[in-house]
Amino acid sequence: MAEASWYVVHTYSGYENKVKVDIEKTIENRSLQDQILEVSVPMQPVVEIKNGVEKAVDKKMFPGYVLIHMVMNDDTWYVVRNTRGVTGFVGPGSKPVPLTEDEMSSLGFMGRGLVVDFEVGDTVVVISGAWRDTVGAIRSINESKKTATIVVEMFGRETPVELAFTELKKL
Repeated sequence: MAEASWYVVHTYSGYENKVKVDIEKTIENRSLQDQILEVSVPMQPVVEIKNGVEKAVDKKMFPGYVLIHMVMNDDTWYVVRNTRGVTGFVGPGSKPVPLTEDEMSSLGFMGRGLVVDFEVGDTVVVISGAWRDTVGAIRSINESKKTATIVVEMFGRETPVELAFTELKKL
């Protein structure tokens, strides 16, 4: 199988998160998890002062752009290029150019050594996001995407939820 690389996709301004969600839905619907590994809207923490009150917020590092870690082929190119809000890949003409490892490390994406002590079956609590304070058991771990699927009880049924490692804390 071909090697996955990082590509930059240009989007309409303000559509970055919508494009990310739409691509992730398409990945799931078409079972492309092994070809499109990660979709990222890089954020950086910023302190804003409004009316004399300091507030920590996340701002997009590159407004109008989304980073995608994927294996480039006709299927993945078509899926990404035909996502609503995407205007095209960054590169000359219609040929996408992958980012080099040096470019990725200068953005702070490579070399983020993340040590995780989670194992399948561990009980964890969600520490951020929509599922905050939810307790669940880890069903599976995806090292490449840095996510874990936990099982939570919703409406009396067990429901799998995929969350980033950074959103989980071991009990």
